[in-house]
Amino acid sequence: MRLVEETASYLDGKGREDSKQLSRAASLGYATESMRLTTRLMQLASWLLLQRAVGEGELSRLQAERDKARITLRDAQPPSPREAIAILPSGLVALIHRSLRIQERICHIDGQITGSFKLGSAPAEDTNPVNKQITQLRSALIRIAP
Repeated sequence: MRLVEETASYLDGKGREDSKQLSRAASLGYATESMRLTTRLMQLASWLLLQRAVGEGELSRLQAERDKARITLRDAQPPSPREAIAILPSGLVALIHRSLRIQERICHIDGQITGSFKLGSAPAEDTNPVNKQITQLRSALIRIAP
């Protein structure tokens, strides 16, 4: 949420000043990327608020999953070319990179919660030798427990 506040502050203040210094093409890129950034942050904030509601017992996991269907955790458009990002003000670029890192982390957490691992960053449980060993240990401990 702090990043949302920082972004709003930047876009309303220093970012507005920075955008006035840009060429026409860079100005279009600035408008596009600032819109993508704010959309991304609102989607991520929505996901976080859903998780908080589940944690506080305001929503069931099933209700949250239904509501999550309206949230897009991944950008709908392909990323902008590096050349387009390179001509943007450094303040905006820093906010974009931070938001992408948070997006990556939230997608990973969401995959863990839903068990889907959509990013492909985690191997399936049955192919991960560590997970196999953990499962074997749990089974052994269950048999030992009174």
